[in-house]
Amino acid sequence: MQTSPRPFRFDADRAAIADLHARLDRTRFPDEVNDDEQSYGLCGDTLRELLAHWRHRFDWPAAVERINALPQFTLDLDGLDLHFIHARSPHADATPLLITHGWPGSIVEFLELIPRITQPERFGGSADDAFHVVAPSLQGYGGSPPAVAPGMAPQRIAERHVRLMAALGYERYALQGGDWGSLITHLTATLASEHVIGAHFNLMVPTPPPGEADAMSLVRPHEQAWLAAGKAYGDHGSGYYHLQRTRPQTLAYALTDSPAGWCAWVAEKFLAWSDCERDGVRDIRNAMTLDALLTNVSLYWFTGTIASSLRLYRESTRAMGGATAPAIGRLSVPVGVANYPAETLRSPKAWVERQCPLVHWFEAPRGGHFAALEQPQIFAEDLWRFKQALLGASAAGPLS
Repeated sequence: MQTSPRPFRFDADRAAIADLHARLDRTRFPDEVNDDEQSYGLCGDTLRELLAHWRHRFDWPAAVERINALPQFTLDLDGLDLHFIHARSPHADATPLLITHGWPGSIVEFLELIPRITQPERFGGSADDAFHVVAPSLQGYGGSPPAVAPGMAPQRIAERHVRLMAALGYERYALQGGDWGSLITHLTATLASEHVIGAHFNLMVPTPPPGEADAMSLVRPHEQAWLAAGKAYGDHGSGYYHLQRTRPQTLAYALTDSPAGWCAWVAEKFLAWSDCERDGVRDIRNAMTLDALLTNVSLYWFTGTIASSLRLYRESTRAMGGATAPAIGRLSVPVGVANYPAETLRSPKAWVERQCPLVHWFEAPRGGHFAALEQPQIFAEDLWRFKQALLGASAAGPLS
C-alpha cells in the first residue's frame, strides 16, 4: 500500500553508543605475520588506529546531525518502507536526478556532493547545472529496513525506485550510479526508458561488445592497464564477493556481533578501492577523513543493517540463476561515463560506445570507487557537464 512520504531522522541512541564502546574495549586481536603489502588482509596497526578513533574521538551524534541536515523521508511502497534523501534545488527548473549508492557505501557518500549539485552556483557552477536530488538507501541498508522474505534483488530494487520517482511526481529524470548503483541504474533505465532522460555511471563493468571479432583491438593503450587492474581485482580482491553471494548469513553473525570485525571488513575495501596511495604508501586519509569513513561504518552498525546489506549479493545471484554477472541489454537512453583512476573496474571507451548511446565521457585526474565521497567537487563538475551533454543531445524538449 503506497502512502505519502513521511519525514525521517536518524537518531543517536546513547545506550547503543555505550554498547559499541564496550564491545570495542573488549576487542581481541589475532596474531599476524609481517606483511608490508597487506596481502593477507588489513594489518593490525591500521585497524587499531581506526578502532581507537572510533572509540575515543569519533562523534556519532554529530555525524547524525550532519546526515539529518538533509531532508529525508520514508515511503511505504508495498508494506516495506524505503528511505531516501529528497533535496530539491532552489532552482525550480532543476533536473531531477535519482542517485544510487552501492556496498559498502551508503548515502553518506553523497553528503558533500548534494549541496554542489542542488546549489551549483555556490561551488563554481551555475543555476543551469542544478539538480533536484533523490538518493535512496538501498533496501536493507541504513534507513531502509530489510526485506523479510527472499527476492529483494537488484531488479526489484529498480522497480521500487521507479515507483518512488512516480510517487514524488517526477515524469522525466536522470539517473546516476556506481557499484550496485551502476547495475540498478542500468535496470531502472531499462524499466522506465520513457521517463529517463539519461544515465550516468561511475562504474561500468568491462564487457567485450558482442559481434566484435577482435574486441581487444579496440582498446587504447592506457585502457590496457584498466583491464589488467580489473583482472588483478578479480584474482586477488574479490573473495568478499564470493562469500557474500553464497553464505552471507554465516558471515553476518560475526560482523553483526563484532564492531572490530565489521570495521576491518569495510575498511579493507575502502583502503583497496579508494585513491589513497601517495609515494607508494596507502593511507585512507589521502582519500577521505577517518570521520567520513567511520560515519559510513557506523550507519550500518547503528541501524542493524549489516546482515541485510550482505544479503543483496545472494539475492542478486539467486535472481540470475547462479550466474555472477547479469545479462543486461543495450541501453537506449543517453549515457555518460566517468572513469576514476583508482576504480576497480573500468571499461574501454570503444566497448561502451558499441553498447549504449554514449554522449559524455570523462577520465578523472583523481578519485576511486567512492568517487563522490573522495572527490565531491570533481564528481559534481562532471555531473554538470553530463547535464549539458544531455541538453545538447536531447530532442525531446525540457529535461525537468
